[in-house]
Amino acid sequence: MVHDAVDHTADLVEEANASVAHTVLKYLSLIEPLAEPARSVEAARGAITSGVIGAVKAVNRAVQVTTDAGLDLAAEGRAEPAESPVPLRSDVMKSAAWVGDAALAAVNAAVGDYLHARDNGLSLGMSLRAGDRYLPLDPEGLRDALPDATGRVAVFVHGLGTTEWSWCLNALEYHGDAGENFGTRLARDLAITPVFVRYNSGRHVSENGRALAGLLDALVASYPVPVTEVVLIGHSMGGLVLRSACHYGREEGQGWTRLVRRAFCLGSPHQGAALEKIGHVAASVLQHFDAPGAWIPGRILDGRSAGIKDLRYGYTVDEEWLGLDPDALLDDRTVEVPLLEGVAWHFVAATVTKDVAHPMGRLIGDLLVRVGSASGPVLTRGTFPIETRPFGAVMHHQLQNHPDVYELIRSACTD
Repeated sequence: MVHDAVDHTADLVEEANASVAHTVLKYLSLIEPLAEPARSVEAARGAITSGVIGAVKAVNRAVQVTTDAGLDLAAEGRAEPAESPVPLRSDVMKSAAWVGDAALAAVNAAVGDYLHARDNGLSLGMSLRAGDRYLPLDPEGLRDALPDATGRVAVFVHGLGTTEWSWCLNALEYHGDAGENFGTRLARDLAITPVFVRYNSGRHVSENGRALAGLLDALVASYPVPVTEVVLIGHSMGGLVLRSACHYGREEGQGWTRLVRRAFCLGSPHQGAALEKIGHVAASVLQHFDAPGAWIPGRILDGRSAGIKDLRYGYTVDEEWLGLDPDALLDDRTVEVPLLEGVAWHFVAATVTKDVAHPMGRLIGDLLVRVGSASGPVLTRGTFPIETRPFGAVMHHQLQNHPDVYELIRSACTD
């Protein structure tokens, strides 16, 4: 990834150099005695710059080959260490393991589609976790990993730029126990087995949705006991991924979709996120200026991941982006996808103001998602049991472990 970044930076330097030279040449060409010499100097400058940039790239790739060979040699004969996830406890924040996990989540959010396309080892891919281990999806492995498995399963899906650890935020403050989260409480209160999803949030929502549908199908098929009920709980982008998984699971006739009884979307931008819309406009405007100080930041901003761009309108299926230029789409291309039948859907919103009807709360919502967008997708077909619930004085990230939100989930799953 570092070597690719060096190449990309070299390209930007070359383009910036050419842009400045073009501006100078444009004005010098207006002075007849200087026009021809200026063009000659520009041709020489272009050749020299190309040679220098080419040399930088060649050295960069030579260093990559050398370091790769050295790392491969150093790794020979060493056994792969067992992957040890960050403990699901709020008091591990700022530890070395937590910092590494948080950094990996941020990189995946920013350029996760690039990491996946290059088969880069930094891509989180997608996996399931219970307790302090990632789950193998074979019957024997699941029996060992879930000795206390129950027939009721809750699936938790985190949002953009985080990992499954984010469900532990503020646990000590909210519950008096750093190890408490929605999953542990559902297990204790209602005998529901919690399973946490870990995924690359920089990929398209629909790609993650399809992958999650496949994982849930494999989980139910190999689960230690017969699954009687599946509860889906997604935060922010995770709610969109859940809707996408339900769509693709239904399309492919996967049995797990018939076991879903309730789905909770916590602060999910079903009708788009204002911040991504602003980012899209900023990137487009900056790139229209013929000045390196404008188009270089615009180009960098435009390199944000497909997952982030999907949040502009809350895309959940391939048809909304496949074969189209996401940066050229000025109009909403959202496809209406009916909610999964036989499921009670709960759309939870929040405002930073205590009064959810306050004008400021209506304007900025929970700082990232407005109440209208978090209250569910716009649907004109189908009839579904739907509950929308706004919480006041709650910020976006707090929806993942807030006691009031848990009480809503617990109460609904008790019925």
